[in-house]
Amino acid sequence: MRSKRFALAGAALLLLYIITALCAPQLSPFDASYRTEAFLPPGGVHILGTNDIGQDIFSELLIGARVSLLVGFVAGVISIGLGVLFGVTAGWFGGALDQGLSAVCVFFVTLPFFPLLIVIAGLMRGGPFTQAVILGLLGWTESARVVRAQTLVLRSKHYVEDIRAMGAGNGYIIWKYIVRGLFPMIAYRFILRFRSGILAESALSFLGLGSPVAKSWGNMLYYAQARNAFVTGAWKWWALPPGLALTGLICALVMIGYYFEEKSDPRIAKG
Repeated sequence: MRSKRFALAGAALLLLYIITALCAPQLSPFDASYRTEAFLPPGGVHILGTNDIGQDIFSELLIGARVSLLVGFVAGVISIGLGVLFGVTAGWFGGALDQGLSAVCVFFVTLPFFPLLIVIAGLMRGGPFTQAVILGLLGWTESARVVRAQTLVLRSKHYVEDIRAMGAGNGYIIWKYIVRGLFPMIAYRFILRFRSGILAESALSFLGLGSPVAKSWGNMLYYAQARNAFVTGAWKWWALPPGLALTGLICALVMIGYYFEEKSDPRIAKG
């Protein structure tokens, strides 16, 4: 019951972020081309002041929600999609196919994720969507291994064996009984990859490896530290708001993920 309350609170907070991101152009007091005096403190028409080139920080904060959510969502969809595809295929059909896909997973697992991500991001220098695709393609192996293991468990269930004996096709059984049976775990893994995508985009942008023209919370933090906001009073209205926004979004996803984790693992619910 407590996890359900957490999930509802997290879903409400996440919905608020999504609405803010979708309505950012209408909610923002100023557009991206607006310029005024630099380093204005909060007050008057500028709720959070202005940055080093005179852009309204509050408007940046609202628009930045779109990039962070987009990268996290696309990365989550790609990684969990590949993870479910390869994991279910390997677990259900087994044999040489299972061995081949497992070898591919082992190869990707041995790669150092974040250093490789930094190298690829530095070489490609793409926009937010490119970052999301890279994150998705590099982050599917863990989900695939978990899905494969759970598929093996479900495949050995008596009701699945009975349905196979009755002549049901592989596609029907996989969709009706395997994928649906794995839904809580798939949802939990998606939340994890969603969260990881947001954090990875912010980290890359903070390191200066994001798109220089994309408005994201990571980019706001990067320019804040590059323009010495952390050694002046400007950090209070320039760096703190995107940091708090990221914290709130991650907390919302953690609360939702806690519910699906409990649903996917009965041992947690009993505990």
